[in-house]
Amino acid sequence: MGLYGRYVFPWVLDRAMGREPMEQRRPGVLGDAKGEVLEIGFGTGRNLPYYPAEIDHLTVLEPSEPVARRAEQRLRESPIKVESVRLGADQALPLDTARFDTIVSTWTMCSIDDLPRALHELHRVLKPGGRLLFIEHGLARTPKLAKWQHRLTPINRWIGQGCRLNRDFKAILHTSPLQLEQCEEFEMPSTPRIASHHYRGTAVKR
Repeated sequence: MGLYGRYVFPWVLDRAMGREPMEQRRPGVLGDAKGEVLEIGFGTGRNLPYYPAEIDHLTVLEPSEPVARRAEQRLRESPIKVESVRLGADQALPLDTARFDTIVSTWTMCSIDDLPRALHELHRVLKPGGRLLFIEHGLARTPKLAKWQHRLTPINRWIGQGCRLNRDFKAILHTSPLQLEQCEEFEMPSTPRIASHHYRGTAVKR
């Protein structure tokens, strides 16, 4: 992992995820969470204040120990009971089949190495009728900008510890076992253009 991954990146991630445009979007995504909830890529715990108080239980996946340490203060302050699993979503999860009513992914799927495998695993642990709620940045619709995203993704994967600029989430979800219900595409304000194209929506397990 190196010194950057242990000490610098967790701080960079926390600052980046705390930007006002992102904080403003969290309530609209997390407000629909219900029942048994699984959050993938928990990161530094920025989502915790935005979960409805009525959810039954929250399980979170975060593979990075240094990143998880930055979430400890938020976990102590949260009234929500949280079960933490130190794994990535593309690994074999020690979670029961058809356990969760809701899965949440906020700016996470860009960093998952084997995203198709992860989506199959998420489909497995969702209950029939359960939903994936997501907001992600990804591939732009402007060809010139998309070309630069392809060029810069190898560099960004090092800076962002796996983060890809050029994933087309709508296309990927269409090929997954989940059924895409809705997907809004928009440009995030006050964000560098190379990472401004966003996808927000829901997918369901039929």
